[in-house]
Amino acid sequence: MDLRDLPSVDRLLADETLAAAPRAFALDAARGALARARETIAAGGDPGDIAGAARAELHRLERPSLRRVLNATGVIVHTNLGRAPLAPTALARVAEVGAGYANLELDLDTGARGSRQDHVAAALGRLTGAEAALVVNNNAAAVLLAVAALAEGREVVVSRGELVEIGDGFRIPEVLARSGARMVEVGTTNRTRAADYERAIGPNTAAILRVHQSNYRIVGFTEAVSTRELARIASRAGVPLVDDLGSGSIFDLGDEPTAAASVADGADLVCFSGDKLLGGPRRGSWSAGPTSSSGFAATRSSALCAPTS
Repeated sequence: MDLRDLPSVDRLLADETLAAAPRAFALDAARGALARARETIAAGGDPGDIAGAARAELHRLERPSLRRVLNATGVIVHTNLGRAPLAPTALARVAEVGAGYANLELDLDTGARGSRQDHVAAALGRLTGAEAALVVNNNAAAVLLAVAALAEGREVVVSRGELVEIGDGFRIPEVLARSGARMVEVGTTNRTRAADYERAIGPNTAAILRVHQSNYRIVGFTEAVSTRELARIASRAGVPLVDDLGSGSIFDLGDEPTAAASVADGADLVCFSGDKLLGGPRRGSWSAGPTSSSGFAATRSSALCAPTS
């Protein structure tokens, strides 16, 4: 067979299977089969049943790309595999609510428009001890929105040892740059002291950012400032402490910080990844404020709401 023997696109579209399919899918399948046939002929091979190849390509295009797989990696909460399976009770609720209409943004008591945040904010508050909570797309978005709301055009103080790169290539310096805040690095890669933060705070400082090193550890000759001490430094300076847990944990596992502990230690805003802390497939992240009346509550609430409205 040579190139002149190849069927036209219209001829392939007349195939019973392709003719019954959505035209956009059928066109892509026919053109894809013909493109591969031309490559095979140019290489001196026989393209075989081109109509059959088009039908196979159509089947591939129509097949959902998201499918169940077997997790044999040994990693239970696996980023690339959708984190973790949903619990049977959660799946049952998804099926129950998703089978019809739901009060996603409707206040059933007043009949007025509600907020989708209402369905999770109170529960997150109980889990973390926070006075308020907000769900956004992912933890990088939570950090970006929080810093943009609190520190756009001003300075954010962060330890050099915490300028991490998290999943999907999000880097803390780049997140801060996108927020419009100016990053002020303090300390060194392995050692940062309280005095480093205190010296860096000035009239243009808008916040202190603490970042949990979720996916690596620095060991040996190291020093870091605790969340509780950072909260005291921030309070004395009159600026909020934003604690980016990245992953962390809801329950105390011994080697991961919890959102509740961060709130209890005095962080003014805690950002963390909802799918990592709560399990289940990847989803948005949670941004929680503390129970303490530190003077940032009004600023925090209005600031966090403004970018998402």
